Amino acid sequence: MDTPVLQFGTSRFLQAHADLFISEAMKRGEALGPVTIVQTTGAGERSRRLAALAAKDGFLIHIRGKQDGRIIDKVSCVMSVKRAMSALTQWDEVARIFAGETKVVICNTADTGYDISAESAGWPEAIPASFPGKLTKLLFARFQQSGEALTILPAELIPRNGDNLKAIVLKLARDWHIGEPFIAWLEEKVIFSNTLVDRIVSEPLEPAGAIAEPYALWAIESQPGQVLPCTHPAMVVASDIARYERLKLFILNLGHTYLADGWLKSDLPRDMTVKQLMDRPDARARLEDLYEDEVLPGFAAQGMRGAARAYVAQTIERFENPFLKHRLSDIAQNHQEKIRRRMGGFLEWSGADALMLGAMAADASRNT
Repeated sequence: MDTPVLQFGTSRFLQAHADLFISEAMKRGEALGPVTIVQTTGAGERSRRLAALAAKDGFLIHIRGKQDGRIIDKVSCVMSVKRAMSALTQWDEVARIFAGETKVVICNTADTGYDISAESAGWPEAIPASFPGKLTKLLFARFQQSGEALTILPAELIPRNGDNLKAIVLKLARDWHIGEPFIAWLEEKVIFSNTLVDRIVSEPLEPAGAIAEPYALWAIESQPGQVLPCTHPAMVVASDIARYERLKLFILNLGHTYLADGWLKSDLPRDMTVKQLMDRPDARARLEDLYEDEVLPGFAAQGMRGAARAYVAQTIERFENPFLKHRLSDIAQNHQEKIRRRMGGFLEWSGADALMLGAMAADASRNT
C-alpha cells in the first residue's frame, strides 16, 4: 500500500476537512492518493480512535447547516484513510513511510503543538517529545535515505504557520548539530507552506467521524515546486493568503470571542451554544452593532469593505446554524490570549477607532 499523504493528528477537524476533501477528490481522480494518519501523543481517547479511522468501510462526516439560505443535511463516507498508527508505539514504521513514500505532510497539533520547551539539548536517541522534534528527526531520516523533496502543509491556527514551523525545525537542527548539509536540504527541498483552514466542526461521532458545518476553506500560499494532496472546490491556492486570514481572524474568530466575552460576564447557562445565544435578540443586536460600527470601518480603511461585508453576512449565517452544538465554553478557552490576538490584532492592523474592541483589548492586557 502506498500512501503519499502523511497526516499528523487525529482531530475531528482534520477528519471533516483534509481527509474528507481528499476522499472526495479520489472519487474524481484528482488526488495524489490515500492517507496515513499518525497519532503524535499517547492520549487514550485518540488511541481508541485509530482503528476506526482506518476501517475498511471508512468513517462518516455529517454536514449540517445553512448555506446561502438553504438547509444542507448530508452524510459523506470518508474512504481516504488507509492506515492509522501511533508515533510512540510504531515509530520505525512511521519513519519508513515518511522517508520513502510520503510526498505531502499535513499536520494539526493544536494551540501548543509547536512548543519545544521539553526537547533535549542534544540529538535525541529516543522519540522526541514535541511534534516539531519528531518532524525534525523524521526529516533527517528522509534526508539520509533519499533526499527527495517534500511539501508540508500545517493546519494549526497560527499566522504564517508554515514559516513558524520551518523556523522551529531549523532551530532544532542547529541545536542538535545535525549539520549544514541537512540544513541546506531543508532550505532547498522542503517546502513549508503557509495555510489557513476554516470549518466549524462541533461534535465527534464515535468511534470516528464528526458533525460539521457546510462552509469550508483551505487557503494555501503558493510556492514553486509545491505539491498538493488534491484539488477541491473548498481549496484556494494564492500567492498571498493574508486576505483570507484577516477576514477569518477579525470577523469570524473576533465575533466568537465577543460572544464568549458577553456570555462569561453573564449569568446565562454554562452549557450554552453559539446558536442559543444568537437566538437572544439583545446578544445578536450587540454583535451586529459591533460589526457595523467598529469592524467594517476598520476593513474599509484597508480597502476591504465589500469583502468584509459579504463575510459578515456569511458569518452570521454560520453562527445561526441550527444543527451545531458549538459551545461557548469551548470558544472561551484561553480567552484573554484570544482577545489579544483578535481584538488587539485587529486594532493594530486596521488603525480603527473602536471603543468597545479597544476596551476589551486593554482589559486583556491588564489581566496578563
